Amino acid sequence: MKLHILGCYAATPRTMTNPTSQVLEVRNHMFLIDCGEGTQVQLRKHKIKFSRINHIFISHLHGDHFFGLPGLISTFRLLGREKELHVYGPNGIKEAITLLLKLGDSWTNYPLYFHELTSKEPEVVFEDDKIKVETIRLNHRIYTNGFLFKEKLGERKLNVEAVAKYKVDKAYFQNIKNGRDVVLDNGTVIPNTDLSFDPPTPKSYAYCSDTAYKPDIVGQITNASTMYHESTFLESEAHLAERTKHSTAKEAAAIAKAANIGQLILGHYSTRYKSIELFKEEALEVFPNVELADDGKFFDF
Repeated sequence: MKLHILGCYAATPRTMTNPTSQVLEVRNHMFLIDCGEGTQVQLRKHKIKFSRINHIFISHLHGDHFFGLPGLISTFRLLGREKELHVYGPNGIKEAITLLLKLGDSWTNYPLYFHELTSKEPEVVFEDDKIKVETIRLNHRIYTNGFLFKEKLGERKLNVEAVAKYKVDKAYFQNIKNGRDVVLDNGTVIPNTDLSFDPPTPKSYAYCSDTAYKPDIVGQITNASTMYHESTFLESEAHLAERTKHSTAKEAAAIAKAANIGQLILGHYSTRYKSIELFKEEALEVFPNVELADDGKFFDF
Protein backbone atom coordinates (compact mmCIF):
# COMPACT_ATOMS: atom_id res chain seq x y z
CA MET A 1 0.00 0.00 0.00
CA LYS A 2 1.24 3.47 -0.91
CA LEU A 3 -0.32 6.60 0.55
CA HIS A 4 0.08 10.06 -0.96
CA ILE A 5 -0.95 12.93 1.34
CA LEU A 6 -2.19 15.76 -0.88
CA GLY A 7 -3.60 17.85 1.96
CA CYS A 8 -4.08 17.30 5.69
CA TYR A 9 -4.92 20.59 7.40
CA ALA A 10 -8.25 21.62 8.90
CA ALA A 11 -10.74 24.22 7.72
CA THR A 12 -9.35 26.44 4.97
CA PRO A 13 -6.57 26.29 2.38
CA ARG A 14 -3.58 28.58 2.93
CA THR A 15 -0.57 29.49 0.83
CA MET A 16 1.48 26.60 2.21
CA THR A 17 -1.15 24.13 3.43
CA ASN A 18 -4.08 22.31 1.84
CA PRO A 19 -7.33 20.82 3.19
CA THR A 20 -7.89 17.08 3.33
CA SER A 21 -7.21 14.84 0.37
CA GLN A 22 -5.15 11.72 -0.14
CA VAL A 23 -4.54 8.94 -2.64
CA LEU A 24 -4.17 5.28 -1.69
CA GLU A 25 -2.49 2.94 -4.18
CA VAL A 26 -3.27 -0.73 -3.59
CA ARG A 27 -3.54 -3.78 -5.87
CA ASN A 28 -3.61 -1.74 -9.11
CA HIS A 29 -6.25 0.61 -7.71
CA MET A 30 -5.71 4.31 -7.09
CA PHE A 31 -8.38 5.47 -4.62
CA LEU A 32 -8.93 9.17 -3.94
CA ILE A 33 -10.01 9.73 -0.34
CA ASP A 34 -11.70 13.07 0.30
CA CYS A 35 -11.27 15.94 -2.12
CA GLY A 36 -10.71 19.29 -0.46
CA GLU A 37 -10.25 22.50 -2.40
CA GLY A 38 -7.11 22.39 -4.56
CA THR A 39 -6.95 18.61 -4.85
CA GLN A 40 -6.46 18.58 -8.61
CA VAL A 41 -3.60 21.08 -8.32
CA GLN A 42 -1.93 18.76 -5.81
CA LEU A 43 -2.51 15.77 -8.10
CA ARG A 44 -0.67 17.59 -10.87
CA LYS A 45 2.07 18.82 -8.57
CA HIS A 46 2.83 15.28 -7.41
CA LYS A 47 2.46 13.76 -10.88
CA ILE A 48 -0.44 11.45 -10.02
CA LYS A 49 -2.29 10.37 -13.15
CA PHE A 50 -5.88 11.55 -13.22
CA SER A 51 -6.83 8.66 -15.50
CA ARG A 52 -6.03 6.07 -12.83
CA ILE A 53 -8.62 7.44 -10.40
CA ASN A 54 -11.88 5.54 -10.83
CA HIS A 55 -13.21 5.57 -7.25
CA ILE A 56 -13.54 8.57 -4.95
CA PHE A 57 -14.51 8.24 -1.28
CA ILE A 58 -15.92 11.32 0.50
CA SER A 59 -16.16 11.15 4.28
CA HIS A 60 -18.63 14.01 4.84
CA LEU A 61 -20.01 17.15 3.30
CA HIS A 62 -17.93 19.81 5.02
CA GLY A 63 -16.19 21.97 2.44
CA ASP A 64 -12.63 21.15 3.43
CA HIS A 65 -13.36 17.54 2.45
CA PHE A 66 -15.26 17.86 -0.82
CA PHE A 67 -15.15 21.37 -2.33
CA GLY A 68 -12.50 20.15 -4.77
CA LEU A 69 -14.78 17.49 -6.20
CA PRO A 70 -16.86 19.59 -8.65
CA GLY A 71 -13.72 20.97 -10.23
CA LEU A 72 -12.08 17.57 -10.52
CA ILE A 73 -15.18 16.05 -12.13
CA SER A 74 -15.24 18.92 -14.62
CA THR A 75 -11.55 18.52 -15.39
CA PHE A 76 -12.07 14.83 -16.13
CA ARG A 77 -14.59 15.94 -18.75
CA LEU A 78 -12.19 18.47 -20.30
CA LEU A 79 -9.50 15.79 -20.47
CA GLY A 80 -11.83 13.62 -22.55
CA ARG A 81 -12.39 10.94 -19.95
CA GLU A 82 -14.47 7.96 -21.13
CA LYS A 83 -14.15 5.55 -18.21
CA GLU A 84 -16.70 5.30 -15.42
CA LEU A 85 -16.16 7.33 -12.26
CA HIS A 86 -17.69 6.18 -8.98
CA VAL A 87 -18.21 8.57 -6.07
CA TYR A 88 -19.05 7.21 -2.60
CA GLY A 89 -20.32 9.74 -0.08
CA PRO A 90 -23.14 10.86 2.20
CA ASN A 91 -26.68 11.31 1.02
CA GLY A 92 -26.90 14.69 -0.72
CA ILE A 93 -23.60 14.54 -2.56
CA LYS A 94 -25.30 13.72 -5.86
CA GLU A 95 -27.64 16.70 -5.54
CA ALA A 96 -24.77 19.05 -4.67
CA ILE A 97 -22.58 18.03 -7.61
CA THR A 98 -25.25 17.60 -10.28
CA LEU A 99 -26.77 21.02 -9.48
CA LEU A 100 -23.46 22.67 -10.37
CA LEU A 101 -23.18 20.60 -13.56
CA LYS A 102 -26.76 21.52 -14.47
CA LEU A 103 -26.34 25.27 -13.86
CA GLY A 104 -23.16 25.31 -15.91
CA ASP A 105 -24.61 23.09 -18.65
CA SER A 106 -21.50 20.96 -18.29
CA TRP A 107 -22.70 17.40 -17.93
CA THR A 108 -19.97 14.79 -18.05
CA ASN A 109 -19.34 12.88 -21.25
CA TYR A 110 -18.39 9.83 -19.20
CA PRO A 111 -20.51 7.64 -16.89
CA LEU A 112 -20.66 9.22 -13.42
CA TYR A 113 -22.15 7.12 -10.62
CA PHE A 114 -22.95 8.29 -7.11
CA HIS A 115 -23.22 5.78 -4.27
CA GLU A 116 -24.96 7.68 -1.49
CA LEU A 117 -24.43 6.39 2.02
CA THR A 118 -26.95 6.56 4.84
CA SER A 119 -26.27 3.52 7.03
CA LYS A 120 -25.60 4.04 10.71
CA GLU A 121 -23.63 0.79 10.79
CA PRO A 122 -20.44 -0.17 8.92
CA GLU A 123 -21.17 -1.42 5.41
CA VAL A 124 -19.17 -2.71 2.44
CA VAL A 125 -19.21 -0.06 -0.31
CA PHE A 126 -16.71 -1.55 -2.76
CA GLU A 127 -15.34 -5.05 -3.31
CA ASP A 128 -13.52 -7.00 -6.00
CA ASP A 129 -11.26 -10.04 -5.99
CA LYS A 130 -8.34 -8.08 -4.50
CA ILE A 131 -9.69 -5.59 -1.99
CA LYS A 132 -12.70 -4.69 0.12
CA VAL A 133 -13.69 -1.22 1.33
CA GLU A 134 -16.09 -0.69 4.20
CA THR A 135 -17.30 2.37 6.06
CA ILE A 136 -16.25 3.25 9.60
CA ARG A 137 -19.04 5.11 11.40
CA LEU A 138 -17.63 8.25 12.99
CA ASN A 139 -19.02 10.91 15.33
CA HIS A 140 -18.91 14.41 13.87
CA ARG A 141 -21.31 17.33 13.65
CA ILE A 142 -22.87 15.89 10.48
CA TYR A 143 -23.13 12.35 9.06
CA THR A 144 -19.55 11.16 8.59
CA ASN A 145 -17.81 7.94 7.61
CA GLY A 146 -14.24 6.83 7.69
CA PHE A 147 -13.14 4.04 5.35
CA LEU A 148 -11.34 0.74 5.96
CA PHE A 149 -9.41 -0.62 2.98
CA LYS A 150 -8.58 -4.32 3.37
CA GLU A 151 -6.52 -6.45 1.01
CA LYS A 152 -7.74 -9.95 0.34
CA LEU A 153 -5.41 -12.92 0.62
CA GLY A 154 -3.39 -13.10 -2.58
CA GLU A 155 -2.06 -15.99 -4.62
CA ARG A 156 0.58 -18.31 -3.23
CA LYS A 157 4.12 -17.69 -4.49
CA LEU A 158 5.68 -20.26 -6.78
CA ASN A 159 8.76 -22.04 -5.40
CA VAL A 160 10.85 -21.92 -8.58
CA GLU A 161 13.50 -24.33 -7.32
CA ALA A 162 10.91 -26.90 -6.24
CA VAL A 163 8.97 -26.93 -9.51
CA ALA A 164 12.25 -27.32 -11.38
CA LYS A 165 13.29 -30.19 -9.11
CA TYR A 166 10.02 -32.07 -9.71
CA LYS A 167 9.97 -31.04 -13.38
CA VAL A 168 6.45 -29.65 -13.07
CA ASP A 169 5.07 -28.42 -16.37
CA LYS A 170 4.24 -24.70 -16.66
CA ALA A 171 0.63 -25.64 -17.32
CA TYR A 172 0.28 -26.39 -13.59
CA PHE A 173 1.73 -23.08 -12.34
CA GLN A 174 -1.55 -21.23 -11.96
CA ASN A 175 -3.14 -24.17 -10.13
CA ILE A 176 -0.17 -24.17 -7.76
CA LYS A 177 -0.60 -20.44 -7.12
CA ASN A 178 -4.27 -21.15 -6.40
CA GLY A 179 -3.29 -23.62 -3.70
CA ARG A 180 -3.78 -26.94 -5.48
CA ASP A 181 -1.59 -30.02 -5.24
CA VAL A 182 0.04 -31.45 -8.37
CA VAL A 183 -0.38 -35.02 -9.60
CA LEU A 184 2.52 -36.16 -11.79
CA ASP A 185 2.09 -38.51 -14.76
CA ASN A 186 3.25 -41.44 -12.65
CA GLY A 187 0.52 -40.75 -10.06
CA THR A 188 2.77 -39.12 -7.49
CA VAL A 189 1.03 -36.34 -5.56
CA ILE A 190 3.17 -33.34 -4.67
CA PRO A 191 1.63 -31.26 -1.88
CA ASN A 192 1.10 -27.62 -2.70
CA THR A 193 3.16 -26.58 0.31
CA ASP A 194 6.21 -28.25 -1.29
CA LEU A 195 5.79 -26.20 -4.46
CA SER A 196 4.81 -22.77 -3.17
CA PHE A 197 5.19 -20.26 -0.40
CA ASP A 198 2.48 -18.57 1.65
CA PRO A 199 1.22 -15.31 0.14
CA PRO A 200 2.10 -12.04 1.87
CA THR A 201 -0.03 -11.15 4.86
CA PRO A 202 -2.87 -8.88 3.65
CA LYS A 203 -2.55 -5.25 4.68
CA SER A 204 -5.23 -2.82 5.73
CA TYR A 205 -5.60 0.94 6.02
CA ALA A 206 -8.06 2.70 8.29
CA TYR A 207 -8.94 6.27 7.35
CA CYS A 208 -10.62 8.12 10.22
CA SER A 209 -11.43 11.67 9.22
CA ASP A 210 -13.27 14.25 11.31
CA THR A 211 -14.57 12.64 14.49
CA ALA A 212 -14.86 13.02 18.20
CA TYR A 213 -13.08 10.38 20.28
CA LYS A 214 -14.96 7.19 19.40
CA PRO A 215 -13.50 4.06 21.02
CA ASP A 216 -16.25 1.79 19.71
CA ILE A 217 -14.52 1.71 16.29
CA VAL A 218 -11.63 -0.25 17.81
CA GLY A 219 -13.15 -3.66 17.16
CA GLN A 220 -13.55 -2.95 13.45
CA ILE A 221 -10.03 -1.63 12.85
CA THR A 222 -8.07 -3.93 15.17
CA ASN A 223 -4.64 -4.88 13.77
CA ALA A 224 -4.87 -2.53 10.80
CA SER A 225 -1.45 -2.01 9.24
CA THR A 226 -1.82 1.77 9.29
CA MET A 227 -4.40 4.21 10.57
CA TYR A 228 -4.82 7.86 9.64
CA HIS A 229 -6.70 9.61 12.41
CA GLU A 230 -7.61 13.25 12.71
CA SER A 231 -5.90 15.19 15.50
CA THR A 232 -7.27 18.69 15.15
CA PHE A 233 -6.29 19.82 18.64
CA LEU A 234 -3.76 19.30 21.39
CA GLU A 235 -4.81 18.44 24.94
CA SER A 236 -4.64 22.10 25.93
CA GLU A 237 -7.66 22.66 23.66
CA ALA A 238 -9.50 19.45 24.52
CA HIS A 239 -12.56 21.54 25.39
CA LEU A 240 -12.68 22.74 21.78
CA ALA A 241 -12.37 19.18 20.51
CA GLU A 242 -15.35 18.14 22.59
CA ARG A 243 -17.43 21.11 21.47
CA THR A 244 -16.66 20.74 17.74
CA LYS A 245 -16.60 16.94 17.73
CA HIS A 246 -12.96 16.62 16.82
CA SER A 247 -10.13 14.65 18.42
CA THR A 248 -6.86 15.46 20.14
CA ALA A 249 -3.55 13.81 19.28
CA LYS A 250 -3.66 11.85 22.53
CA GLU A 251 -7.15 10.56 21.78
CA ALA A 252 -6.04 9.41 18.33
CA ALA A 253 -3.11 7.62 19.95
CA ALA A 254 -5.45 5.96 22.46
CA ILE A 255 -7.49 4.53 19.57
CA ALA A 256 -4.29 3.27 17.90
CA LYS A 257 -3.12 1.60 21.11
CA ALA A 258 -6.44 -0.06 21.85
CA ALA A 259 -6.72 -1.36 18.26
CA ASN A 260 -3.11 -2.57 18.11
CA ILE A 261 -2.50 -0.52 14.96
CA GLY A 262 0.83 -1.02 13.22
CA GLN A 263 1.41 2.66 12.47
CA LEU A 264 -0.51 5.81 13.37
CA ILE A 265 -0.52 8.80 11.01
CA LEU A 266 -1.84 12.03 12.48
CA GLY A 267 -3.48 14.77 10.41
CA HIS A 268 -6.23 17.43 10.09
CA TYR A 269 -4.29 19.86 12.25
CA SER A 270 -5.73 23.15 13.38
CA THR A 271 -3.54 25.92 12.02
CA ARG A 272 -3.52 27.70 15.38
CA TYR A 273 -0.37 25.81 16.37
CA LYS A 274 3.15 26.90 15.45
CA SER A 275 4.49 23.39 14.85
CA ILE A 276 2.84 20.07 14.01
CA GLU A 277 5.65 18.34 15.92
CA LEU A 278 3.66 19.12 19.06
CA PHE A 279 1.01 16.62 17.90
CA LYS A 280 3.57 13.85 17.58
CA GLU A 281 5.07 14.61 20.97
CA GLU A 282 1.70 14.27 22.68
CA ALA A 283 0.72 11.11 20.80
CA LEU A 284 4.04 9.41 21.60
CA GLU A 285 3.15 9.60 25.28
CA VAL A 286 0.43 7.02 24.53
CA PHE A 287 1.49 5.11 21.39
CA PRO A 288 5.03 4.32 20.18
CA ASN A 289 4.75 4.37 16.37
CA VAL A 290 3.51 7.80 15.31
CA GLU A 291 4.04 9.63 12.02
CA LEU A 292 2.89 13.06 10.96
CA ALA A 293 0.99 13.60 7.73
CA ASP A 294 2.01 16.68 5.78
CA ASP A 295 1.15 17.98 2.34
CA GLY A 296 3.13 16.05 -0.25
CA LYS A 297 4.32 13.36 2.17
CA PHE A 298 4.43 9.75 1.01
CA PHE A 299 4.03 6.55 3.03
CA ASP A 300 4.80 3.02 1.84
CA PHE A 301 3.57 0.23 4.13
